[in-house]
Amino acid sequence: QVQLVESGGGLVQAGGSLRLSCAASGRLFSSYPLAWFRQAPGKEREFVAAISRSGGNTYYTDSVKGRFTISRENAKNTLYLQMNSLKPEDTAVYYCAAAARLSAELRVGARSYDYWGQGTQVTVSS
Repeated sequence: QVQLVESGGGLVQAGGSLRLSCAASGRLFSSYPLAWFRQAPGKEREFVAAISRSGGNTYYTDSVKGRFTISRENAKNTLYLQMNSLKPEDTAVYYCAAAARLSAELRVGARSYDYWGQGTQVTVSS
């Protein structure tokens, strides 16, 4: 079992930055691959980024490469998403997620993840 709580969302102008955090339950945190997803109103939940158990491997959807950085600090049971050069199309509710078992070919699918946070709103204005 793992519990996830996101924070750090808000309103920012295009070109600005935000850092999202996801605080997770403790003792088995390092056993879970983690990911960020986002969902805009009326649209499907979209993969944003993922990170391996140790933090040694990261993965990004093409639209955020070079702008977003996913990281984790296992000793603090925390996942991060640093978002720079934000665009209006980044506006969405952002969710963190954890997978008990994950195959590479299923990494970007929301159905692959077992635990989810409540989400945090990110709004980017023009």
